[in-house]
Amino acid sequence: MTKTELIAEVATKAEITKVESEKVVNAVLDTIVETLVSKEKVSLVGFGNFDGVDRAERQGVNPKTGEPITIKATRVPKFHAGKAFKEAVK
Repeated sequence: MTKTELIAEVATKAEITKVESEKVVNAVLDTIVETLVSKEKVSLVGFGNFDGVDRAERQGVNPKTGEPITIKATRVPKFHAGKAFKEAVK
């Protein structure tokens, strides 16, 4: 499902226009990103948790040359599915 398809599905289920649905979907996604940027966690009971995780600096290999390289430390988003979500997908 693409973002456009998601917006259309939300519009149908919520009985709102696609324009309103797009605003809602974008607001939810923006809020999740902003919360993770501020190093907080987003917890949606029954769905899952969005969190930011710090990755340590590590050694890697350049695939073209085979030379060792250092991959910088970074922060990445992570999602943990909730129990109800896992059961529904099962």
